[in-house]
Amino acid sequence: MIDLHCHILPSMDDGSSSMEESLAMARVAVADGIRTIVATPHVKNDIPAPDLIAEKIDALTSSLRQEGLCLDILSGGDVASVLPVDIVSRYTINRTDYILLEFPHSHLPANAEQTIFEWQLAGLRPIITHPERNPSILKHPENLIRLVEAGALVQVTASSLAGDFGVDPKACACHLISSGLVHFLASDGHSSQYRLPRLSEGLRVAGQLIGKEAATKLVEDNPAAVISGRRLDV
Repeated sequence: MIDLHCHILPSMDDGSSSMEESLAMARVAVADGIRTIVATPHVKNDIPAPDLIAEKIDALTSSLRQEGLCLDILSGGDVASVLPVDIVSRYTINRTDYILLEFPHSHLPANAEQTIFEWQLAGLRPIITHPERNPSILKHPENLIRLVEAGALVQVTASSLAGDFGVDPKACACHLISSGLVHFLASDGHSSQYRLPRLSEGLRVAGQLIGKEAATKLVEDNPAAVISGRRLDV
């Protein structure tokens, strides 16, 4: 499986606090069947230099090899919607045109469609992260339809499907998947103790909703297209 959204890099944001914690997270991911993780530190108030992300990935990759852990780490970012496009474009997934788009946790901005339009105009293909936890979409899931119609892709957090964020986000995540509005499951992992980098439980729930074959595409085929930069037809 491929995890497109994980805060596994040490001492970058509110994710892993140390190399030891990053390795612990890697062990959890490998045990769950994940073989590739896109490291996506927050790009918001503090804007990490792409070179620093690359250095952290190199260091983590070296430590993984020393530990005998078969896990590939690729570059990316969890990018805030408020940032200008010239900054945003430096944080694509594995240097493709795909990029994670994070709207505010408190609401869906009135200019959400405009943001998607501007990012696409700059040659980017945005992937909206964890909409099932956004109050505006929780109350009105149909709001996501217009964003998908505007060209955005959608990533739901696997642990939302497992109920880890509560009843309402789980219900919303299940509704979005059943409605065909979700293209990826990712962990949004932050730790080896809470918000773990796991996909299997969310995949199991998704399989009950849309069938095993369609659910597997959310963690294998579709993210594989993203990291290779291939066009994803939805």
